[in-house]
Amino acid sequence: MTSQTSDTSHTDQADSDLPPTLRSADAVQPRPILWTITLVAITMSLFQMYTAGIEPLGLFYQRSAHLGFVLFLAFLIFPVTGTTRPRGSIGWIIDAICLTAAFLSGFYIFYFLDDIINRAGWWSRTDIVMGIIATLAVLEASRRVVGLGMTIIGLIAIAYALAGPRGALPWLGEWMPGILSHRGASVDRLVGQLYLGQEGIFGLPLGVAATYVFMFVLFGAFLEVTGAGKFFIDLAFAATGRKAGGPAKAAVIASAGMGSISGSAIANVVTTGAFTIPLMKKLGYKPKEAGGIEAAASTGGQITPPLMGAGAFLISEYTNVPYIDIVMVSIFPAILYLGTVYLFVHLVAMKAGMTGLSAADLPIVRHVLAAGWQFIVPLVVLIYLLVNNISPTRVGFWAILSVIAVTALRAGVTLILLDPQNGKPLTAERLRDALWRGIRLIAQALELGARNAVAVSVACAVAGIIVGVVGLTGLGLKFSSMMISLSGGSLPLALIFVLLASLILGMGLPVTAAYIVLIVLVGPALHNEFGVPLLIAHLVVFWYSQDSNVTPPIALAGFAGAAIAGSKPMETSMQAWKYAKGLYLIPAFMVFNPEIIMGGETWYVIWTGIIIVIGLVGFAAAIEGYLFTWMDNLSRLLVVPGVIAIFNPDTMIETAGAMVVLGLLGWNWLKSRRVQSVTRTG
Repeated sequence: MTSQTSDTSHTDQADSDLPPTLRSADAVQPRPILWTITLVAITMSLFQMYTAGIEPLGLFYQRSAHLGFVLFLAFLIFPVTGTTRPRGSIGWIIDAICLTAAFLSGFYIFYFLDDIINRAGWWSRTDIVMGIIATLAVLEASRRVVGLGMTIIGLIAIAYALAGPRGALPWLGEWMPGILSHRGASVDRLVGQLYLGQEGIFGLPLGVAATYVFMFVLFGAFLEVTGAGKFFIDLAFAATGRKAGGPAKAAVIASAGMGSISGSAIANVVTTGAFTIPLMKKLGYKPKEAGGIEAAASTGGQITPPLMGAGAFLISEYTNVPYIDIVMVSIFPAILYLGTVYLFVHLVAMKAGMTGLSAADLPIVRHVLAAGWQFIVPLVVLIYLLVNNISPTRVGFWAILSVIAVTALRAGVTLILLDPQNGKPLTAERLRDALWRGIRLIAQALELGARNAVAVSVACAVAGIIVGVVGLTGLGLKFSSMMISLSGGSLPLALIFVLLASLILGMGLPVTAAYIVLIVLVGPALHNEFGVPLLIAHLVVFWYSQDSNVTPPIALAGFAGAAIAGSKPMETSMQAWKYAKGLYLIPAFMVFNPEIIMGGETWYVIWTGIIIVIGLVGFAAAIEGYLFTWMDNLSRLLVVPGVIAIFNPDTMIETAGAMVVLGLLGWNWLKSRRVQSVTRTG
């Protein structure tokens, strides 16, 4: 399929594209287990592609089979003894039990679905036992794959459901505060909710992961193994490398590009950061700045369409807004965020007097496009199909086939037409080798896609447990009442509480899971009590769920950036937090100026877009104390109320705020002209 893949061993070939956690887990695995992982992963990906593009399955069939595959892979990839030690005899016994539980958890429903439906709530003892086994298997897989924090939250949710006078743990209900108390659920009722119904483990979060998310993760894997990551990075460097702070600006653009094929900010950091962070340091950025810039930019990749780290699919399912509409309304906010990070990067470079890289150190745009045009074609196919209202699952299927087709076409043209002109005639042996490399590359992509999907699917399964408990106990309404009471009916205070809650949840949950849990708890209050449009409420919660990537003390993307930059984690995280300020301001602007998302009169939508740009530029300039030249402290201080006024929905107030910010920025521009004039005459 391509001539770029070298003949390496199975392990080396697979490891080259794996995230660090998976590489470390594979290091202690015996070769038969690695081959088993490969076989299961490829089988899973082929099953997903078959059901996406050829023969769709019913809701429970698809989700239960997906869960069975995911849990089985999770227990194979992550031993009970951890990723640094071999299993040993006891470890093998425990993992054999877990693997059996994984298989039964998913495929019990798959095989006996008709019987379970016919029982219609009159569950058999086998149903209940299998439900308990499945719940425990999901929680244990979460502990290994996602982390202990999410498992604890899942256990707390289960204990809360069982607490109460009619529950299996009546004594625990006595410790509940009045507003959180409920009658309690029996084990049978809870298992029926979590395993045998549509609102628990097999609920909407896992449903989205089993269909839309998996296909786009697999699409990203195909792009990744065929070299798309390098293409996006080279293209970004070619476009911005000569400008002041070029590598940092390239990091912003490359991370946005990688965001279309990556579902993780941390994966984005380690992929693009391996190239950009050393170059930023070489150019003059401090190590903490280089790591912070990459973390903030990579977080932006998670809010950049089309994938948005799985968020676009979940928002679409929860709001019943078509996926393509979610993508379209998310483009401008994503540009605003990435533009803000880009501006911060530019200001830091200008303050330090940095220059760009020399032309000799940079790739040439036309050469990059000539070498990687095949990576643009699948994205065009994807966008075309989405615009034509094709199901996202089927879009992912055809996008994957387009990657295979264009990569094979390029390899074929090279092998048949170009190589003979360079003294490499086409022979049966070379053709056979090329076909074998193509097959291996497809297998590698199928394996990588399944591996990459394990974490998000396990997180969605545990999130389903939490969502199921919320629905069973009415916790969502109770949480909404608490939120209204604590905020005193003030929307700004309510947004601050949402932000704090997202930060706390982000310490133990992945971004996708944090969004699901938080929207179930606070979404009804934002929409019903505070009048925030439903789509905007979801976008706000989704954006705020990203803050655990860049906000100390738990800034996961910042820590990854620090590891590459060789800087202190907390210092790097503080820099990432500074550069990612758009993550907090832009959602707030959506709330108070909903026209930017919901639409309205054309002139007003354009005006709203202009003033948010003015506000973000003014805010960045005030933070850095520099725009066209250095800003005095009084100007920096006066910009703040101007920016606050821009967020006000009253047209007169926001106009006044925009005029204040523009006036101060204009004054700074005049100062820069005078400085340049004095420099020239001097």
